[in-house]
Amino acid sequence: MEIVEKNNISEHEQVVFCHDPASGLKAIVAIHNTSRGAALGGCRMWSYASEDEALQDVLRLSRGMTYKSAMAGLDLGGGKSVIIGNPHTDKNEQLLHAMGRFLNHLQGNYIAAEDSGTSVADLKIMAEESPYVSGITEKPSLSGELRNGDPSPSTAFGTFQGLRAAVKYQLQRDDLKGLRIAVQGLGNVGYRLAEHLAKAGARLWVCDIDRQQVKTAVEKLGATAVSPGEIFSQQVDIFAPCALGAVLNDRSIPQLKAKIVAGAANNQLAEERHGQMLQQHGILYAPDYVINAGGIIDIACERQGLNDQHLNQRLTGIYQTLLDLFARAAHEEQPTNIIANQMAEDRFSVH
Repeated sequence: MEIVEKNNISEHEQVVFCHDPASGLKAIVAIHNTSRGAALGGCRMWSYASEDEALQDVLRLSRGMTYKSAMAGLDLGGGKSVIIGNPHTDKNEQLLHAMGRFLNHLQGNYIAAEDSGTSVADLKIMAEESPYVSGITEKPSLSGELRNGDPSPSTAFGTFQGLRAAVKYQLQRDDLKGLRIAVQGLGNVGYRLAEHLAKAGARLWVCDIDRQQVKTAVEKLGATAVSPGEIFSQQVDIFAPCALGAVLNDRSIPQLKAKIVAGAANNQLAEERHGQMLQQHGILYAPDYVINAGGIIDIACERQGLNDQHLNQRLTGIYQTLLDLFARAAHEEQPTNIIANQMAEDRFSVH
């Protein structure tokens, strides 16, 4: 196993490259900031076109985790790891064992969790080699039933709380009954969010590349199916991006009819300036790493041995965090994403 460390890449504390010819593992771990604690972040497996593309992704994602943990009030830093390869054809136990041994090299400065292209089962295999893995323990769900370490339910519930805060602030409403909501993406988080919204009485317009997921939402949640290209322009109150990043851009923002953008996707703004563009259009934006922090909160609670009641309290706290953020942004006449960045930086730079 060949391991190469590089320091002072961008603003990151440590970036480590690994190549294990025996298993075929090619991976990168990026540790952005550990001033609040060990860097916690998902391990992603993706078919990157090049090592440089993988590097840029892991640098961007690890930085985002620092901000997310800080805004969630967690004693954790930000990190991320990526495995270069097709998760459907290149993944095997030997590779995952090698990744676990690679994690040991960081001596606990980075803690891995599941992410795109990896599962709880994959992380359990890594954990056979390394103690620096989280999100793999069975625990009570919010409904009281046992679930595996998948943090998706908590991400969805936290996003639901944040969306409620946006409705309270922008529309002066305490309920969602009859509100029209466009949900872009019905994956593990997006579909669960849609369930919460439907239960609260909202009317849903949904899209996803998985037609079966859309069909299920139509049949079980009473949703209206629209094509991915039409989701932005729906006559709705709220747009909830829950799929890919960079969906808020020069082309999509002018199409929005919604007064609120509040969803679970990461890196929703194509560029920081698009936060100001949303503001200029009179659209309230719930910054992604604030509203979708439920997953990292879930894993942090697991690491601390806290029960589901405490987890529920933390997730519900996203509501007040966003209300405070919205109020400060209005007072300072700044876009919400800029204020979120300032609040997070204040929290991790003083430690």
